[in-house]
Amino acid sequence: MSKYDSRFFVHSDEKTDTTLLKLPHDWWSRFYEYEWASEFVSKDDVVLDAACGVCHPFKFYLTDKCQTVYACDLDPRILDPEAIIQDVKAFLGADAAAQLDKSYINKVDFSIANLSELPYENKKFDKVFCISVLEHMDQTSLFGAFREFNRVLKDDGLLVLTFDFPDIQFDILEEAIRQSDLIFYGNVSFELPEDALYSRFHPPTLYCFRSVLKKK
Repeated sequence: MSKYDSRFFVHSDEKTDTTLLKLPHDWWSRFYEYEWASEFVSKDDVVLDAACGVCHPFKFYLTDKCQTVYACDLDPRILDPEAIIQDVKAFLGADAAAQLDKSYINKVDFSIANLSELPYENKKFDKVFCISVLEHMDQTSLFGAFREFNRVLKDDGLLVLTFDFPDIQFDILEEAIRQSDLIFYGNVSFELPEDALYSRFHPPTLYCFRSVLKKK
């Protein structure tokens, strides 16, 4: 199977419990999502971690791997290094907070932004990462986000995203992709495999889907 395939994560996929920082045990899908997303990073890339979260470490991991890292979120705390450290401590623990040197925070260009109104110029990014975010958006905002992803991607750029199913239905996803003039990069399978990764922390059962998109 190719890293470009859009499909459900399965238990046999590669995973990691550390993405710069040790991940909490109940972040059931992040072990797989971050490991997979890391396959797309390159040292010459200008990248965006879209709706990055406050404590989530993927944006900091990217600073060691890419030329320039931008990150945006609706939470105003992302502009406050001390607030970031405190959120890391609250969710990832004191050891992780002590490990997160402020130099990592300073290397990220942060913005407070809605995904349907990104504050970046056209064709800025080689890669846009959007990890477990889209399922939290209403349909109007979701469609707007895909249009914005298209706008800020370079012509040969990639959109690397994950989301929870069935919080997002595939017919809505496909329509959002179609309307934004994006297409799937590789093979696509919406079939739910027997060994699909799942969570029952918050019923109903959730499954995690990954997808790689590019411009038409």
